[in-house]
Amino acid sequence: MKKIHLFGIGVIAIAIAIIISTAGDASQYVNFEQARNLAESGNSNKIHVIGELKKDQNQNVIGVNYQPQVDANYLSFLLIDDNNEEQEVVCYQPPASMTDFEKSEKVVVIGRYQKGKFVASEILMKCPSKYEENTIKVSEVN
Repeated sequence: MKKIHLFGIGVIAIAIAIIISTAGDASQYVNFEQARNLAESGNSNKIHVIGELKKDQNQNVIGVNYQPQVDANYLSFLLIDDNNEEQEVVCYQPPASMTDFEKSEKVVVIGRYQKGKFVASEILMKCPSKYEENTIKVSEVN
């Protein structure tokens, strides 16, 4: 075989190895029950949980514990997943804007269970869109 063929085979083998190694790190979307089961079975991969912040009857967010004057790197909050299970989530890297955090429609936490709590390494927020279409009702004038 020529050297160029051996080089090409080597490049292909390296590309396949990279693809396989990154596919193993891909996280999955689960609810809190599935996340707990994964942690109990020894799975330490990061996982995604989608939910909503807990709100009172007036739609005000409750259960958020963030005191930047005490510890700017600690945030805990209550998240309700798609199965209506409530869980405390702890994050040691809070989002830059807590106002946006509390206005978000949905929250995706990326992390894993540790000692009975879900510890998030990342928080993704789906905020209400200012680009949503508004319908305008027009009445006919005769």
